[in-house]
Amino acid sequence: MASNKLKPLLVVEDNPGIQKQLKWSFDGYQVYLASDRESAIAHLKTHDIPVVTLDLGLPPDPTNASEGLAALQEILNIAPHTKVIVVTGNDDRTNALEAISIGAYDFYQKPIDPDVLGLIVDRAYQLYELEKENRRLAIAEGGSPLDGIVGASNTMLNACRLLEKVGPSEATSLILGESGTGKELFAQALHRLSPRKDKPFVALNCAAIPDNLLESELFGYEKGAFTGAVKQTKGKIETASGGTLFLDEIGDMPMPLQAKMLRFLQERVIERLGGRGTIEVDVRIVCATHRNLDQLIKEGGFREDLFFRISEIVIDVPALRERETDKLLLAQTFLQRFSEKNGRSFRGFTEQARAAIDSYEWPGNVRELENRIKRAVVLSEGNRITPEDMGFTEKVDQQSLNLKLAREAVERALILKTLSIYSNNVTHASAALGISRPSLYKLIKKLDIPDPGK
Repeated sequence: MASNKLKPLLVVEDNPGIQKQLKWSFDGYQVYLASDRESAIAHLKTHDIPVVTLDLGLPPDPTNASEGLAALQEILNIAPHTKVIVVTGNDDRTNALEAISIGAYDFYQKPIDPDVLGLIVDRAYQLYELEKENRRLAIAEGGSPLDGIVGASNTMLNACRLLEKVGPSEATSLILGESGTGKELFAQALHRLSPRKDKPFVALNCAAIPDNLLESELFGYEKGAFTGAVKQTKGKIETASGGTLFLDEIGDMPMPLQAKMLRFLQERVIERLGGRGTIEVDVRIVCATHRNLDQLIKEGGFREDLFFRISEIVIDVPALRERETDKLLLAQTFLQRFSEKNGRSFRGFTEQARAAIDSYEWPGNVRELENRIKRAVVLSEGNRITPEDMGFTEKVDQQSLNLKLAREAVERALILKTLSIYSNNVTHASAALGISRPSLYKLIKKLDIPDPGK
């Protein structure tokens, strides 16, 4: 790792002489000093510190190890990946072993030889860096089951909680929402949260395929079943075997095909067009539509018995206009994504652009917002996105909008959501948010969020 940057090291020691000795003994390290548990925790919340040396004999009772062990426990609660090397007296092996059982990386017995302790610190730092890289690669490879779903509003949080409950089940699910709200993202999340996640996820838009072709797309066909059927072909249901079949816009499925779909859902067997035998298929069904199925049923356009089959669990995806705190959050997410793809760099949005995003109704929902930001990234000539870049031609009535408070509300909601997901684990939450642990602590303090460590 070729870098001239000093590596952070926290030395927790109440003896001023030993503090001074250690401060000048570690070449290549930025040494932070703490003489008690409170100051040690303060350093840990302010800086990213991979390695800590911790004297177990700390005030107010330096003659025993209770305060040092309590400090160790608190350090590991705040920064579970930090390597803590406990420093003990020659006759204190029992407490050293207890520290190891709590989670300390290693122990070193006094008197201190800076060269030997330096080797232990170097080794601990190298292990920390290796584990950090492994975690980064694991996240990059595996991703999150809710990848692509961005939101901190209460309506989205409730929808995501329902996703997490339903995902591991085998329930046939119906996702309802206006066009452009991201229903397929929800279907993908259900698949990734399920035991079928390593099997195929197959999507079919029922409104995008002509009625006379939709049946063969779903059920497949045998050679010679119709003109042009030159070979046996599996349908989408068979292709998804073992995994998940997502039927988008199922409200547009023609009535004759609905009867055949109902039979499949009841018996879990299919017949290819032109075939004579039945084929058992193990597949989870997730459906979605922007249409009002209750109204369609009344009008005779959708079978009520099929509705009951596909709606064991109903998930409502809220429209963007119902997600007030999510508009700017999504806009910033799209700006970052498309800036990276197009090799552009922006300093964010002008205040007028933020006001436009916040006040617009977004009839096309998230898809419309995504397209407008993509357009702005391509066409903008400045370092901030303006309303004109996004295609807004009318002047926005800013009224009494307080953008600073709006931004803080979005940040606060997102941080609270992330802390909740990771059970107040600041290290995991900061990684998910893409910021350092000290930065997250600063935001927690700035936004008056209760300290998650308490």
